[in-house]
Amino acid sequence: MGVTRERSEKERELLASARQLIPALKARAAQADRDMKVPVETVADMREAGLFRAMQPKRFGGFEMDPRGFFEIQQALAEGCMSTAWIYGVMGVHPWQLARFDVQAQEDVWGDNPDTLVASTYMPVAKVTPVEGGYRISGRWGFSSGSEHCTWTLLGGIIPPDANGEGAEHGTFLVPISDYRIERNWDVLGLRGTGSHDIVVEDAFVPFHRVQRTNNTSMEATPGRLVNTNPLYAIPFAQIFTRAVSSSCLGALQGAINEFRENAAKHIGKHGAKTAEDPLAQEVVADATLTLDQLRLVLERNMAHLMELAERNEFPDVETRLLYRYQSAYVTNICADKADQLLRCMAASGLYNTNPVARVFRDLHQARGHISNNVAAFARTYGAVQLGLPNPDPYV
Repeated sequence: MGVTRERSEKERELLASARQLIPALKARAAQADRDMKVPVETVADMREAGLFRAMQPKRFGGFEMDPRGFFEIQQALAEGCMSTAWIYGVMGVHPWQLARFDVQAQEDVWGDNPDTLVASTYMPVAKVTPVEGGYRISGRWGFSSGSEHCTWTLLGGIIPPDANGEGAEHGTFLVPISDYRIERNWDVLGLRGTGSHDIVVEDAFVPFHRVQRTNNTSMEATPGRLVNTNPLYAIPFAQIFTRAVSSSCLGALQGAINEFRENAAKHIGKHGAKTAEDPLAQEVVADATLTLDQLRLVLERNMAHLMELAERNEFPDVETRLLYRYQSAYVTNICADKADQLLRCMAASGLYNTNPVARVFRDLHQARGHISNNVAAFARTYGAVQLGLPNPDPYV
């Protein structure tokens, strides 16, 4: 898949482990939907295989893997269960972000257990009050994927202006489970297994070392990079996180194609028609496969470019950042459309909830609703800059 590049032995090992999990993930997918939670056995399997340590700093037992390898692992998992791949993308990207925090924050999380998992919800809803040594925060956040498997969480809020001249800015607040509770309210159409419940905090203290200005890549704002010097930690936050909530769509579409091909080869409708002999089915599966290959190549190229820039200590310009984020979100729309077409070619037999292609259909349409996959908004932002207007979006 993708552009030919040299992979490390560890990357090949982790990718093989992810692929070996696919049959088990397929077998557990229905349970994940029913429970609104990826099974604890699945998270244990991923932990044991070391998958969550892919982008974790080496000083805390991680592998500092090229992000392209991380996203390939996510896509492989999605062939079996998109909910599993979704929480892997979200929870697995947090070690990358935590590596940019003050080293003390990393010690707080991983000092006793390098397998500690972290959840998140970045919506900037925190009520933030500056106090001596840090901030007090309160609030209720939605959409915290995989939160029931985690003992820390990253929460969004607006850091108020300070006396040093720093203006108001989106911040990420790192909070232990003793300071928050999970409100179990995830009951949705797709990605049910992600268990993306609400997080509630009532007046918790967050010390300065557990707060980060989310989109600021300066050394002052990302002091962890002074000790975690791998260039991967210099890539802008939005470029990594948006991929974490879109790359599973690629693997899910591949899983749908796999299921469709297997079904079409043996399915004969009530009127005696064979799906494999249907010209529309032939065209649709070919188009989905072609489109998937193109999408993967573009995202592989983009991440390769971002890594090259990071290795040269260069920051991508605004047009590059906007284009790459737009292309990341575009993936979700296109994959959902191709799954629509596959499902349509399965006729009435495809409409049962037990049909794996129907599950992918639901999951992909749910993924389109994530704010980082709002392709129309990102198209407008990129288009505005292309037409000579200033960038209206500070998040990128």
